Amino acid sequence: MKRKDKAWLQSIFSVLLLFWLTGCWLLLNTPAVLAQENTVNYTLADLQYQDFSNKDLHGTSFAGASMQGANFRGANLSRTILTKGSFLKADLSGANLAETFADRVIFSEANLTNAIFTDAMLSSSHFFDAVITGADFSGSIIDTYEVKLMCKRADGVNPVTGVSTRDSLGCR
Repeated sequence: MKRKDKAWLQSIFSVLLLFWLTGCWLLLNTPAVLAQENTVNYTLADLQYQDFSNKDLHGTSFAGASMQGANFRGANLSRTILTKGSFLKADLSGANLAETFADRVIFSEANLTNAIFTDAMLSSSHFFDAVITGADFSGSIIDTYEVKLMCKRADGVNPVTGVSTRDSLGCR
């Protein structure tokens, strides 16, 4: 082999070795947990009448959970997964449910006074007889029929966001 060819192979080998060492360093120095901060998973749990008031539960999963009569007053439920959950007669007053994924959830007869549902996915969810005074639904996706029903009883202004419930639902 010529001297130029050997020098070229050594430089290629050096670059590849540098990339390999960098990759190993990145893998070994990566924090053990890159997942969400709250790792509690309440999927399919029976949480009836439990007290979660003023708890920071953001990023948690409550998918399919039964939360009938549970107390979530003032809780941070932002960015949670609530799919197919049931909050029948639950207290969610003052709770932050911003950016939640809450499709097919039962909020019937729940207290949603001053709750924040901004930018939430609420498709196929039900709010029959829920107290929605001061709740903010700005930017949320809600079935047209549910909006029509909620507009009949929507009133108040959310004390945190300053948005009226009627405006956040797009009531006429």
